[in-house]
Amino acid sequence: MDNDATDQSLRRSDISRRVVALREGLLRAGVSMAYLAPDQVNNPMVFDDHVDAAVRTFQQGRGLMVDGVAGPETERALAEAQFKLGARQLAYSAEGPALRGDDVTELQRQLSFLGFYYGHIDGEYGQRTYLAVRELQLNLGLDASGIVNEQLLASMERINRTISPSQAFSLRDYERLSQASATLRGRTITIAPGSGVDAPSDVVDSSSGKPLTEQLVAGDVSRRVGKILSELGASVEIIEKPPVDGSDVRADLIKASSPSLSIAIHCDWLPQPAANGVSAFFWGRPESGEVRSPIGHRAAELILKEIVARTGSTSLGLHGRSWDILRLPSTPSVQLDIGYLSSPVDAARLADPIYRQILADSIVIAIQRLYLLEEDDEPTGTLALDDVLRFNPPT
Repeated sequence: MDNDATDQSLRRSDISRRVVALREGLLRAGVSMAYLAPDQVNNPMVFDDHVDAAVRTFQQGRGLMVDGVAGPETERALAEAQFKLGARQLAYSAEGPALRGDDVTELQRQLSFLGFYYGHIDGEYGQRTYLAVRELQLNLGLDASGIVNEQLLASMERINRTISPSQAFSLRDYERLSQASATLRGRTITIAPGSGVDAPSDVVDSSSGKPLTEQLVAGDVSRRVGKILSELGASVEIIEKPPVDGSDVRADLIKASSPSLSIAIHCDWLPQPAANGVSAFFWGRPESGEVRSPIGHRAAELILKEIVARTGSTSLGLHGRSWDILRLPSTPSVQLDIGYLSSPVDAARLADPIYRQILADSIVIAIQRLYLLEEDDEPTGTLALDDVLRFNPPT
């Protein structure tokens, strides 16, 4: 997150030529604010209150951490916001880095409405988007080059005038899920514990006596989840990597693993000790309520419900976010915040290994429910690990 950013990040009171570029980028991204344009202030290189407010407005609109710091995640989102569909030609390269931007996001959305694209709407012109474009071109009688040019966009505009959005992306995604096997055996699942909350609570871990930190708690829950899933035959990869230069490198590592599901497990911390509870996040846009990963949304919903039902923790809800850990892996992804280390209530619970085992059991049971057919599913809080074994018989 940007609040972990290094000296490469820009923040209030900084003076740099990069602030001028930041001002211009925010304007091109549609952030309209007085005294933001470089020609409206005496020294456009100063990161003043107006730039801070503009950065926060942009972050809020993108579902990013709203801290006013132009760190790696904000800069990446800002770079993607510079492109509107039709402003440049889009082409796929199997060798170089994929094109990213709001223009690709809009293209994917239109392709999904037309029923040609059913992957993540992640703003990346990867192979799946390329194949969807080629399929559309074939259906339109155009050269199936996979290149998005003026001719293709004009044809798509004519089509869009005659149809209404069908949300084919969501329907196809759920159809793929319903046709999948219920067994967890053979699935690849990544678990990524967080390590960024370095302010320990006043409570120590009851088993080790060490200060309670996110790295300790999230790491332990992750390993417990991984142990159960491995015993059920799933292939589990636990990715424990701290941010590098303020950027969450876990997203790229998850993407390289091509998992069926990715779960990031975190703790939170706030100066207010009264804040407590658990929350779940999926790839979506908070300002519009748009769900960009239906399976990720469903997984987050199931996990949150199981944890709340089995622990009695306060539910802080289900939220769509555009964090890198959720959108970059191009696979159904969930982030869980399992409690506040700053809360005496949550900290006391998280310090107990028995409670952490209940959290792990809840997560595994929710993952199993994700892949069950409707007739095999059970109400929240009623499925046991023994029932999970029934769907995953030993070979």
